[in-house]
Amino acid sequence: MENLKKYFFAVDLGATSGRTIIGSLSDGKISLEEVTRFPNNLIEQGGHFYWDIYALYFEMIRGLKEVAQRGLCITSIGIDTWGVDFVCVGDDGAILRTPRAYRDPITFNAMDDYLKSVITRKEVYDITGIQFMNFNSIFQLYAMKREGNSALKNAQKILFVPDALSWMLTGEMVCEYTIASTSQMLDPRTKELDERLLASVGLKRDMFGRMVQPGTQIGTLTEEVQRLTGLGPIPVIAVAGHDTGSAVAAVPAKNEQFAYLSSGTWSLMGIEVKDAIINELSYERNFTNEGGIEGTTRFLKNICGMWLYERCRKEWPEEVRKLSHPELQGSAMQVKAFRSIINPDDAVFANPSSMIEAIQQYCRNTNQYVPESPAEICRCIFDSLALRYKQVFQWIQEFSPFKLDILHIIGGGSLNKYLNQFTANATGVTVLAGPQEGTAIGNIMLQAKAAGNVSDIWEMRAIIANSIQLAKYEPQDKSVWDEAYQQYLNIIDK
Repeated sequence: MENLKKYFFAVDLGATSGRTIIGSLSDGKISLEEVTRFPNNLIEQGGHFYWDIYALYFEMIRGLKEVAQRGLCITSIGIDTWGVDFVCVGDDGAILRTPRAYRDPITFNAMDDYLKSVITRKEVYDITGIQFMNFNSIFQLYAMKREGNSALKNAQKILFVPDALSWMLTGEMVCEYTIASTSQMLDPRTKELDERLLASVGLKRDMFGRMVQPGTQIGTLTEEVQRLTGLGPIPVIAVAGHDTGSAVAAVPAKNEQFAYLSSGTWSLMGIEVKDAIINELSYERNFTNEGGIEGTTRFLKNICGMWLYERCRKEWPEEVRKLSHPELQGSAMQVKAFRSIINPDDAVFANPSSMIEAIQQYCRNTNQYVPESPAEICRCIFDSLALRYKQVFQWIQEFSPFKLDILHIIGGGSLNKYLNQFTANATGVTVLAGPQEGTAIGNIMLQAKAAGNVSDIWEMRAIIANSIQLAKYEPQDKSVWDEAYQQYLNIIDK
C-alpha cells in the first residue's frame, strides 16, 4: 500500500523557479515524483533586487500540506538552493528586511574595492581557494557594511538561504558546510569560517549557526509548522545545501577516477578530491574549491554553458523558437564544422544586449566567417563549448591526483546528444550522460543516508546508477578535433 511506503521530501530551489519532490527507495532503486512547482521571483524595488523568502516558505508549507493530505509517510525533509545569498536575523528572532539577491548592483564594484583596500586577492584565495565573483557573500557583506545597511547593522545571526529556510521550519540555526563554502569566507583546510575574513567585514563567528556536514539532522518541524501542514515532528536534514553539491553527490560513478560536468545554463566541470587544491596555478586559472559530501572538496571551474544558446533562442524569430531543441540542433549538424569558433568565457558574452550580435562581432574581430542563420550560430556555440570543455578538462587532469577515464555529464544538458558527442570527441574520454534530475536525486539520497537506508556515497551512487539509463558516448574523429583545438587556441589568443 502506498501510505506504508517511506518517502523523502526534497525542496529544490533555483534562481528562477523551485519545486518540491518526493522520492522513495525500493529494490535498490530510487524513484521521484514532483509535488509542486512554482516561480522564484526576483523583486526589484528602490534600485535593489531581493528574494521573497516568505513566498519560498509558503511554497514549502504548500508542498508539505499536499503530501500530508495524500497520507504519504515522510521520513525527512531536505532543502537545497543556489549559493552565496543570506538572511539577516535580529535579536528578537525576526528576519531583518527581505534578503538581497546576488544580482543586486551593490556588488558591482565592491569586490575590486575590497581587494584593493582590505585584503589582497592572493591572500583571500590562499585562505579560501574560491574563485573570484563579485557576488560572493564576502563582497555582498562588504558592500552592505559600506552603505550602512540597517539589516546588517542590527543582525544577531546570518543564515545562508537553505539554512534560513530550515530554521523557519525547525527553529534551529545551523551553517551547512557546502553552502558556507560558496561565501568565500570558509577555509577548506579547517572546514570552518575564517575569523580574519569575518572580521574584515565586521562579523564574528558566533553570528553564524553551528557548522554541520551534509547528512546531519538540524531539528524537527516546529509545532506551528506541524499545525500548518498536518504533519508530525518530521526531521529536517542538512543535505548538501548548495544545489551543485547535491548534484555532484548524484554522479553515478563507480570509483573516484572521474570528472563531472554539471550542464545547464552554466557548466561546472571538476573533480571530487579529498583535500582542497590551492596553489599558484589554481589561483592563476581561477579554479574553485567548494565543499562536498563526506568531507570531500569539489574542485571545479565555472564555464559559460547553455546560456549562449538560451539567449540566442530568445532573439530568433518565432518560427525558429517554435522548433524543438532536437529540430534546431539537428539543423546545426548540417552546417560545416569549426567555421566559426568563440571563447564561451569571454567577457563579451556575460550579459550582452544581443547575444547574436556579440557572437557575430567576436567572429569579425577574429577574422572568421560570421555566422548568420540560427543553424550556423547554434553550430558555432556547440563546437566552441566542446573545445572549451577540452581546455578545462586538460587543466583538471593536470591538477588531478588520479587519471581521469570518464566524464559524467549531469543536469538538463545531459539530454543534449549532439553536445555530449562533441564533448567526448574533444576531450578524448568516454562520456556518460545522466541523470537529468541530479540535484533532487542527490538531495533525496543524502536524506536516505541520514536515515540509515544507505551507508556511504558509493552505495548512493550504485543505487542511482541502477535507477537510470545512462547514455554512453565514445570519442570519435580524434585528428579532426585535435586540429580544431589548435584553431581554437589560436583564436582565443587573438
